[in-house]
Amino acid sequence: MQSDHLPEELPDMDFTPSAKAQEIAGALDRFMLDEVEPVEADCLRDFNAMDYPWQVSPVVEGLKQKARLAGLWNLFLPDDELAQGLANLDYAPLAERMGRSLIAPEIFNCNAPDTGNMEVLYHYGSDEQKSQWLEPLLAGEIRSAFCMTEPGVASSDATNMEATASIEGEEVVLNGRKWWSTGIGHPNCKVVIFMGLTDAHADRHYRHSMVLVPLDTPGVKIERMLNAMGYHDAPLGHGEVSFSNVRLPVSAIIAGPGKGFEIAQGRLGPGRIHHCMRLIGLAEMALERACRRALEREAFGRPLAKLGGNAERIAQARIAIEQARLLVLKAAWSLDHRGITRSMSEVSQIKAAVPSMAQDVIDLAMQLHGGGGLSDDYPLAAAWTAARALRLADGPDEVHRALVARLELRGYR
Repeated sequence: MQSDHLPEELPDMDFTPSAKAQEIAGALDRFMLDEVEPVEADCLRDFNAMDYPWQVSPVVEGLKQKARLAGLWNLFLPDDELAQGLANLDYAPLAERMGRSLIAPEIFNCNAPDTGNMEVLYHYGSDEQKSQWLEPLLAGEIRSAFCMTEPGVASSDATNMEATASIEGEEVVLNGRKWWSTGIGHPNCKVVIFMGLTDAHADRHYRHSMVLVPLDTPGVKIERMLNAMGYHDAPLGHGEVSFSNVRLPVSAIIAGPGKGFEIAQGRLGPGRIHHCMRLIGLAEMALERACRRALEREAFGRPLAKLGGNAERIAQARIAIEQARLLVLKAAWSLDHRGITRSMSEVSQIKAAVPSMAQDVIDLAMQLHGGGGLSDDYPLAAAWTAARALRLADGPDEVHRALVARLELRGYR
């Protein structure tokens, strides 16, 4: 039986970056090669060796100043005055380049969760909120965190959220416990965005609010820092944070009560492009190391590239990276031309596909490096952990596949 469902006709897609983006890409490549790559290994090794790694890195801070002077700053923000005014499609290959390094995104003020928080403030913040928080974030003077996930509920369904943001007169009162609050460990973290339940009787997508919370507000406590499979991801890190009768003026609510889900959807679209393109950069870095290792090392009298099907695995890794990149560029193009509401399937597709691809490619590189691949002598173990973690961050694989299936089946009903 033939279906009446016809695929949506899309205008011609062109993934060519603008001339401006290509010029920035060249400058970014040179900066990565000359400034970032020579210091990254020592910088990461220093953090891993520290008993207390939640410290500002003088190396990273120095490179941030150089990056800003070079115009390689806030590249993610589509604003000609505050940044370079790049579209998602233009920014995607730049995110891939930065993603090759675990320290590069912060150097260019393009690291999560600050990029997402800055986008929230840019699109939804009041003039007062922008002046107090967005401007110093754009200047790289402070860092921020995002407090949404909770330890007591299945946070893959955000409507399960138990933390509250209750309005009492002219105040909003916060109570609850959050964890995996990325960025909370940075010594320059000064503000968090807290998402909590405001009206339990409203429509399920209008019950929650997002609130700007200065980290030094009474009642806010960092309970502990969490490690992700042994890595602290210092100095940003992930923490468990409690909010006990935290009182703030109602003006701290972003865009007004009940707007939490609307803001979250706007925040997550571009953010997932950023995450996925950075992961493609990590996968490229891993494949490059895998190829060099496969040709340089010998076992049983032959290069590793000629043993045990390794050449076929390398070929499959190249194919997988290319497929993933094209899928993300399509999602970026769709966001630019159709908006987040009509791009939900594409955005969920990349979030389900890219972390798994990166995890597999990095795993291949680790295998070819033998025991060294499991150590801090190479960036591979940390890269694998990042890829594995992103199969949960911003929603687990299963949630994204379910959304893709629901949208795919809708046209057949």
